[in-house]
Amino acid sequence: MGIFDALNTSVGGLQAQSFALQNISGNIANAQTTGYKGIQTSFDDLIPDSTNPNRQVAGGVTAYAQATITTQGTISASTVGTYMAITGDGFFNVQKPSGTVDNLPVFSGITDYTRRGDFQVNANGNLVNSAGYYLMGVAVDPKTGNPLGNVPKVLQFQSNFIPAQATTTLQYAANLPATPTTLASPTASAGSITGYGGLNPSDFTTNFNPLVIGTPAPAYTDNVTTGAAANNQASPAVAITSATKLSGTAPSDSLPGGFAAGDTLVVDGTTITITAAGTGAQDATHVRADDTVGDLLGKIGAITGQAATINASTGAITLHTGTAQDMSITSASAGWTALGFGATTTAARGGGGTAGAGTVIANDETTFQRESVSGGAVTAYDSTGTATNLQLRWAKTDSAALGAGHSDTWNLFYQTNPNATGTQPAWVNVGTNFIFGTNGALTSPTGSSITIPNVTVGSQTLGALTMNVGTGGLTQYASTSGNATINAINQNGYAAGQLQSVAVNNDGVVVGTFSNGQNLDLAQVSLSHFNGTNYLKALDGGAYEVTDQSGPAIAGASGTISGSSLEGSNADIADEFTKLIVTQQAYSANTKVITTANSMVQDLLNVLR
Repeated sequence: MGIFDALNTSVGGLQAQSFALQNISGNIANAQTTGYKGIQTSFDDLIPDSTNPNRQVAGGVTAYAQATITTQGTISASTVGTYMAITGDGFFNVQKPSGTVDNLPVFSGITDYTRRGDFQVNANGNLVNSAGYYLMGVAVDPKTGNPLGNVPKVLQFQSNFIPAQATTTLQYAANLPATPTTLASPTASAGSITGYGGLNPSDFTTNFNPLVIGTPAPAYTDNVTTGAAANNQASPAVAITSATKLSGTAPSDSLPGGFAAGDTLVVDGTTITITAAGTGAQDATHVRADDTVGDLLGKIGAITGQAATINASTGAITLHTGTAQDMSITSASAGWTALGFGATTTAARGGGGTAGAGTVIANDETTFQRESVSGGAVTAYDSTGTATNLQLRWAKTDSAALGAGHSDTWNLFYQTNPNATGTQPAWVNVGTNFIFGTNGALTSPTGSSITIPNVTVGSQTLGALTMNVGTGGLTQYASTSGNATINAINQNGYAAGQLQSVAVNNDGVVVGTFSNGQNLDLAQVSLSHFNGTNYLKALDGGAYEVTDQSGPAIAGASGTISGSSLEGSNADIADEFTKLIVTQQAYSANTKVITTANSMVQDLLNVLR
């Protein structure tokens, strides 16, 4: 029966070569598919049972698919910032929606894995590749850069918004000229500190020495104003308290002349409106007519920054200005009069109006400008995200050229009030002597940073700022221009911002570009790997699912992510064409066996005739 076995074997060979041809055709068809992993064909011989090796014959053949998932495809650069490619081991964690609700994707929670990295942001802010798989990762706090957990989730960036961040740190690097050229130095007396490009405190107003270190201009303090004694309309009337109602009918514990819906108070430019009793709005700028005096004073205190107080014996209210600005309250309401105040109530902050030692007053500003050099400027931000221009100037306060006992010493000033007049402080000494050695290196202070206390520019309070100069960031070398050369000046604050676009860097971090110019980390793209990578089950769109043979996904991978790149197909056209020729010849040979076997059967039948 060998002839009939040969026929069956040839049929098996045709089936195996057809299977190989199908794989070859799929590889060629996907030669330009992003992240495609070719499928090779493995042939296994099938040996028929035989008890005697001497009678054993060549068996049939069967074909199996052999995955090449671990074979790297070619990495090519792209202009799309959200495209990614993995070099080495690893897969992107992805999910495919099981449906949509209100135009939003719904996920089953099953994670698949892919090397296809052509992700782009869709209308909902998700990163989705061309096959419809949604990228997963771990979100990152944009302000701290720390991950928010460790479990990958489907990423979404549509409504990312970052609040303002106040300036707390200045990064500064500069070279100060060994001999400054100031406006005053060319005409100054030879051999004087002014002639050497420095500042002479004798040229400044008496009692206002700009070089006295450690005593900055006095900060503003809280000030108060007290209204007249105020009673309620109960019988007998007693002093009002914080529980007294803003309006009501006698003889209730309410103001004699109450507030009515529609009345307003303008507090430091913010309007507080009285709304209807029982039903009106209640928030930071709305108080109901049947609320209490304490409720109203609380709203005022929130604006000024200092809570008001009530004298328990007289009912007189004391308002506080706070330190942010002078206080102004305007109201035409009878209720405001009943509280003991006139239609307009004002009070100025205490302190801050007159300069002390370590400052340059407005009357001396021209002299200061003539005996100092520019130190650059930077836009800084307060806690609300309001920008302010922080101007710096350097003044050389001592020079080694003056002889023994002298050293090259500088003081740094910042402009505290660009609109200062008279004896108001215009510039403030930061309070540190910067001393340089003969080689131009900074010898004091010895640390890499200093603290600038109580920084205020105009009406904006920045608070204490840390100025980092690093190692070698501040030097004193000769300069032909005689001016300070600013090598770096930046700060860490910013205004609030809305997300504009995202991109992926080479560390696999999704970076967001915001409307305030900040580039902040938003998420870390997660990778996974498998012990049996080539045993993953292929899905449509270049994705894979876990099988028993592949083992479960293992978080992390040794591969690296390249941003703005794509991994191409690992199918080699030349290699596939070679296999195509071999497969065609093998297929033809199997058909020849069938033809030969058929001829032999015909010869056998002819013998019987």
